[in-house]
Amino acid sequence: MCTDEPGADPLLEDDEPAPAELLQTGGKSIFVLTADHAGRAIPRRLRDLGLGPAELETHIAWDIGIAGVARRLSAALDAPLILQRYSRLVIDCNRDPAVESSLARVSEHTRIPGNESVSTRQASLRRRSIFDPYHSAIAQMLESRAASGQPTIMIALHSMTPVFKGLSRPMHTAVLYDRDSRFARHVLTALRREHGLVVAENEPYFVSPATDYTIPHHAEGNLPYAEIEIRQDLIAGELGQSQWSERFARVLRAAQQEFAGWAIR
Repeated sequence: MCTDEPGADPLLEDDEPAPAELLQTGGKSIFVLTADHAGRAIPRRLRDLGLGPAELETHIAWDIGIAGVARRLSAALDAPLILQRYSRLVIDCNRDPAVESSLARVSEHTRIPGNESVSTRQASLRRRSIFDPYHSAIAQMLESRAASGQPTIMIALHSMTPVFKGLSRPMHTAVLYDRDSRFARHVLTALRREHGLVVAENEPYFVSPATDYTIPHHAEGNLPYAEIEIRQDLIAGELGQSQWSERFARVLRAAQQEFAGWAIR
């Protein structure tokens, strides 16, 4: 339980990392990458939210493998990357803090004891300490590029568990979007040219303000974008992370060329 968490005290101690890790901040790519669920750190004050080490290694705590893919893709594209270090169980940085799923009390079949008695003050502290700094880093990156006249396409990177609540997911990867499908459709086309892939469109998730925050808040109506899901069993190790980062570097470059051609017609 978190009933001993004083709302007036800092959540993060001085030697704990900042929520946002920024890479390639001066990158010249048109792409800006985000990874909302890349880390699984938990502030010491929250005492692992009452969970054991094995539970904190599973998909309920983070997007397995996506940090390795994101870092490699950022380097390959020379694209800025804003990567979030703390577990989604502390606060979900891809949910509006106003919605209940922002602080999950149950994730799939697992109770999260440390989230069962979170006060309004404690929830606000988590938001101020982790959610707000992460999204401020994204906003500052986008504002800086806009001020310098640098065009941007936003790519939100996620990974998905291969089995959820007993249901297998046959797709290897998926492309998600909400109202603006302009760039996402070019990513889909490029992915479907890749040999042997099962590619899903708006499955097993879709983007909406009720289920997402990063794309609706930073990109929808402002920037072209695509949200990407990769199945976690394919990127759990370094070899898979390398292969999928190479694939998406190729796919995003092809989609960019096709999107540019479409945009000027």
